[in-house]
Amino acid sequence: MNRYHLEQHMPHLAEELAAWAVALAPSPTDLRLADHALKDTVAVALAARGHPMDQLSAGLPEAARWAAIGHVLDFDDLHLPSTAHISVVCVPAVLAAGGGAREYLAAAGVMARLGTALGWRHYTAGWHATCTSGAPAAAVGAGLALGLDTEGLTRAISLALPAAGGVQRAFGTDTKALQVGFAADAGVRAARLAAAGAGADPSALDAWLPLVGGDRAALGASVFDPAGEAVPGGLATKIFPCCYAMQRPIGAVRVLLGDTPVSPEDVARIVVHTPEAAVHPLIHSRPRTGLQGKFSLEYAVAAALLDRHPGFASYTGQQVLRPLAQRLIGLVETVRTPEGSGLLTGETAVEVTTADGTVHRSVLDLPPGSPELPATPEEFAAKLADCGPDVPSLLTELGWKGAAQLMRDTFPSHRLEENAGP
Repeated sequence: MNRYHLEQHMPHLAEELAAWAVALAPSPTDLRLADHALKDTVAVALAARGHPMDQLSAGLPEAARWAAIGHVLDFDDLHLPSTAHISVVCVPAVLAAGGGAREYLAAAGVMARLGTALGWRHYTAGWHATCTSGAPAAAVGAGLALGLDTEGLTRAISLALPAAGGVQRAFGTDTKALQVGFAADAGVRAARLAAAGAGADPSALDAWLPLVGGDRAALGASVFDPAGEAVPGGLATKIFPCCYAMQRPIGAVRVLLGDTPVSPEDVARIVVHTPEAAVHPLIHSRPRTGLQGKFSLEYAVAAALLDRHPGFASYTGQQVLRPLAQRLIGLVETVRTPEGSGLLTGETAVEVTTADGTVHRSVLDLPPGSPELPATPEEFAAKLADCGPDVPSLLTELGWKGAAQLMRDTFPSHRLEENAGP
């Protein structure tokens, strides 16, 4: 048999992902991750009650609306190997389709694997990996909830590809959260089309992957081992409501303040040493709005110096524009080293010089909430409480069906066509 004939019979990547998802038998560890992800995602969405995104997204379908609201505060979890916010796409898609923990884990696992194949080159080219890997993954979670088999899931993945897009220039604007919502909705739509019998080319994912800078070779055969982790590498839980690239600089300043209290008024100079890769998403060096402040290395340092534990109140336009914050932003000098390929590559060092010439320095390699330094039960409980005084009680014994109803009650979807005038 010649090589061409052999290649014709090799499984396509979409088929491999679909087959893995259908065969998934979650372990107790996987199920604990799913429960944590459900609570984290719903809590962060509830924290956005009353946010302008609530009104902006009112005409969108459920998955799109819930994902956009769940992402707008940038407080949702992250899968570091793929640089993708997994749960804010997969949880809404699965809830909207009537699925549960197993469907979420299958979607999250596909998103982690596909995002890893897309890789750091894809991310640094300017793609928003949460959207590009998210749409096909959402199709898998929704498709399983709708009863699709391997062949049906393969078609659903291919049907989601035309909507698998999103760009980093959206960071710091409403578009970032909305395009995450579009990815979740694209997956649900693709799954429903596949369930209705829509056809698609199973090789579409193989052709698309190199077009956007991905590499199938980045995935080894072991990632499809049914006995392996559902989500390889686990998920990072955010402790501060801003871009994950800001978690470590904030943590480094907090370490510095814990060792030697520093008055922000006395600060004369600030130097941050960081690998270039670790701050790639932080595109707003002089933020003027709360959303821009969530993607600013300079504001990360200023907010940590001023607020010690930057929370929701730190990321408003008024807080970003406070005179002392703007003064501190202007003092930040960044020394970037051209190394690494990820948000936690290397380490971050912060040096703060006060008016008397004293230099205070701290170095941090892992921020709290990273997979290697997971959030403690106390830290996670504090995060849930920060999301609203009623949130801990609402999440007590929360299951997937209950979560879907809670989201429908809190964020009902009023489709655009229902609101159209005569």
